[in-house]
Amino acid sequence: MLIYGTDHFVLPLPPAHRFPMQKYAMLRARVSAAAPHCMRVPNAATEGELARAHDPAYIRSIVDGTIDARAMRRIGFPWSQAMVERSRRSVGATLAACRTALVEGCGINLAGGTHHAHRDRGAGFCVFNDAAVAIRTLQAERAIRTATLIDLDVHQGDGTAALFRDDPTVYTFSMHGRGNFPFSKTSSRLDVEFADGTGDALYLSTLALALPHVLAAAAPDIAIYLAGADPFIGDRLGRLALTKEGLAQRDRFVLGTLANRGIPVAIAMAGGYADDVSDIVDIHFATVRTALALFDGETPRLPAQEDAGAGQQTLAC
Repeated sequence: MLIYGTDHFVLPLPPAHRFPMQKYAMLRARVSAAAPHCMRVPNAATEGELARAHDPAYIRSIVDGTIDARAMRRIGFPWSQAMVERSRRSVGATLAACRTALVEGCGINLAGGTHHAHRDRGAGFCVFNDAAVAIRTLQAERAIRTATLIDLDVHQGDGTAALFRDDPTVYTFSMHGRGNFPFSKTSSRLDVEFADGTGDALYLSTLALALPHVLAAAAPDIAIYLAGADPFIGDRLGRLALTKEGLAQRDRFVLGTLANRGIPVAIAMAGGYADDVSDIVDIHFATVRTALALFDGETPRLPAQEDAGAGQQTLAC
């Protein structure tokens, strides 16, 4: 298995910006210590690859910095050339993770999950839609025909839903907070909405019913799993109440189901906004550890509560 990190390409943010950019470097440090030979740096997505999912005029406005200030406020980041490079690398990482998955069963992007980006605009900290670009590129290359998006970020993947609206080859599935961003949602093939405060039991029992239905209807050649950390009870933008153990059970069910069915899966980390950034990193690292155990056959030796001290743990890749 190969794991792609992009935190080397820093997106500069002003002081007190609410996006926790430091989580990516912290996560890569944990994963690099656990599985050093798995780590890779992805190529940047080309403009041609981006244009498989996005309007060329929008791409050009991002790349050359002519995008207007209002559009950048919708995205939530200040424009810079470093932002452009970071965004392209993150898309490239999901595409590379998909290519790895088709060969090895699973590939991981330690960022990505930028599901609020539409064809001609970005939003919600999402510049380009990494999953959409990856799927359209693989379809154009005839590497796949069908795909499914398993979007378990706490926010609905409105951009992804819009990009694949009425496309029978791509099944979009989102489980998210009913009263959370985006407040005007776009219908996925299957949307499951939860009230504020929903905890582990209802979330996991609903997922256990929904995922087999999705996979049966989609018959996917590949799945892209957005393993958001933001359903966590400690997330300031999440409003659900899952525990770390509940999120770990979520990952084990999703990835175990895909592994048992022989469906290749690319994982993207998606959102996470806990006040304590180490909580976000714990949740994402647990996702990576589960994938390594399932797809590489080595069960991690440390229990979940000892993750914070797992710096010297070594896993197969």
